Amino acid sequence: QVQLLESGGGLVQPEGSLRLSCAASGIPFAIYTMDWYRQAPGKERELVALIYHDGTTNYADSVKGRFTISRDNNVNTLYLAMNSLKPEDTAVYYCHALYGPLNYWGQGTQVTVSS
Repeated sequence: QVQLLESGGGLVQPEGSLRLSCAASGIPFAIYTMDWYRQAPGKERELVALIYHDGTTNYADSVKGRFTISRDNNVNTLYLAMNSLKPEDTAVYYCHALYGPLNYWGQGTQVTVSS
């Protein structure tokens, strides 16, 4: 059974920081491309950042320079370090795993940026 379990969301003030984690089980984590998506109320789900099995990363323009995606294949965990958070970063953040036709989603974790 595949599980992607996100944690680390919460309420933070503007310019604050959070670190999201996604613990994966039931998949050979090291070979999967791992992504973070987010979905704000009334908006479509959007790709925030991805990391390939070889560690290559890519980011949405809106988060470049503020967010850092990383992975630890030894503990099957994906991370998203978020700095200089803005109110427009408020969304449910989802962990996603992709390998060929196989893809899996976590249940999401809420991030709210507000004073």
